[in-house]
Amino acid sequence: MTSFDRRDLGLLLLRLGAGGVLAAHGTQKLFGWFGGHGIEGTGAFMESVGYAPGKASATASGLAETGGGALLALGLATPAAGAAAAGAMAGAAAIHTPNGFFNTEGGYEYAATLGLAAAGLAIAGPGRFSLDHAFGHVVDRGWMVPTALAGTAAVTAVVVGLRTKRVRKEKEGEQDALFEE
Repeated sequence: MTSFDRRDLGLLLLRLGAGGVLAAHGTQKLFGWFGGHGIEGTGAFMESVGYAPGKASATASGLAETGGGALLALGLATPAAGAAAAGAMAGAAAIHTPNGFFNTEGGYEYAATLGLAAAGLAIAGPGRFSLDHAFGHVVDRGWMVPTALAGTAAVTAVVVGLRTKRVRKEKEGEQDALFEE
């Protein structure tokens, strides 16, 4: 196996792993598969953590994870797929950030890892063992990478910013105890 083949095989494994996990998480949100709560349950959760309207937020997140993950696994429309999945994971990381980094404490480690893997695949490309390669990279052009990542970053910044504003407004007037009892 040449180093070119090794790179392509590595990209395939990364795409299948990260894309598969993302797609599975998305189907939990959309369909309640794999122990998920479906749109209704996920929507209620999304609303409770500041993403409103909850059902629309659950749908958008579920579609970005399911669609982005499935397309990453297939190596199809890799710039858009990676950007969509990375944006969804940025939104998830925002929920977990107050808990610190490590997942064992409810932190953002897991969401950040999946998001960075998706963004890395959007930038690196899918490799030779992909549908993008088989179709002549029609939906995997160089200009699509910065366009997809910039567009997703802008939308994600607005959505997370609005969520942060809602969460802060809900906490207004709350005060921690001055003294321990």
